[in-house]
Amino acid sequence: MIFHESKIPDAWIIDIEPIADARGFFATTWVPNELADRGMNPALAQCSIAFNTRRGTLRGMHFQKSPHAQAKLIRATRGALLDVILDLREESPTFRQWDAVELTAENRRMLYMPEGIAHGYVTLTDDTEAYYHSSAPRVPAAESGVRWNDPAFGIIWPFEPIVISDRDRQWPLVSER
Repeated sequence: MIFHESKIPDAWIIDIEPIADARGFFATTWVPNELADRGMNPALAQCSIAFNTRRGTLRGMHFQKSPHAQAKLIRATRGALLDVILDLREESPTFRQWDAVELTAENRRMLYMPEGIAHGYVTLTDDTEAYYHSSAPRVPAAESGVRWNDPAFGIIWPFEPIVISDRDRQWPLVSER
């Protein structure tokens, strides 16, 4: 795996290193020691899939509150998405800053985010599937979020989303907290 630092501390963009032959290729996508060596949480408590039928579907900006905070590793296994992470760690030098990475089935890129990061994405194609590894299980009572278009964060999305859940539309603005 090839690790690239994100602009958000402790978040990583990870590319695979395919070993190709006449059959196709083989690549490693999860090596706990390699993750831990870079300060990542290698715990694997849950794997999830999100399938989105329409281009322009937005999911986010989600996180789980402590003590159930999750580190996540995400990749697109079908289609394409723009994944956005938002630093909500008050002690971080990038508090309230964001970064975005295009994840596609073709580029096979992954994005790792530590605990304390809000996460969301917009699909760039129809029939997009995202696959997640999470360091802690989903706890519905710990789920939280911030508004995807809160001006306090200034996230630049590639276009106006067309499919957003009521819950994601109604997360509070920072000014309302």
